[in-house]
Amino acid sequence: MNTKETVFTKDEQNKKLIVVRAFDAPQEQVWKAWTDSAILDQWWAPKPYRAETKTMDFRTCGHWLYFMIGPQGDTTLCRVNFVTVEDQKGFSTETFFCDAQGNENPDLPKMYWDTRFSQSGKVTTVNIEISFDNLEDMEAIIKMGFKEGFTMGLGNLDEYLANNG
Repeated sequence: MNTKETVFTKDEQNKKLIVVRAFDAPQEQVWKAWTDSAILDQWWAPKPYRAETKTMDFRTCGHWLYFMIGPQGDTTLCRVNFVTVEDQKGFSTETFFCDAQGNENPDLPKMYWDTRFSQSGKVTTVNIEISFDNLEDMEAIIKMGFKEGFTMGLGNLDEYLANNG
């Protein structure tokens, strides 16, 4: 298993979180793990939570609607709208918490992800810039445990890639 670390940088001036993580796997395999709902469900949620896809249409103007299910069966629903998709290179999204029909919950922060993939040798690096409408939204996501949870999820992806390479 890989021992690469997730690097988080907080850019308050631009209301962004920047996340970088390298994986010992080919870009095609890492890309598929981010874009195939059956694989996403296996690694996206930090343990003991799990992710369960309700619907996914991975393309420009498509979406991913998924549940984050807690150990006591509590659920949070999230919607990811794919704004742009560049095959094997990256995608950008508008991401928010929502109800069962995919309608945005205006009481929780919205995020704008720009996720990019690059390969050097046998290592694929994923660079993510997450922008927010305001600094308060960014701080709210951090207080919700985003850094710790996403780091755990990316660790799950490491395990998945190591076992399915």
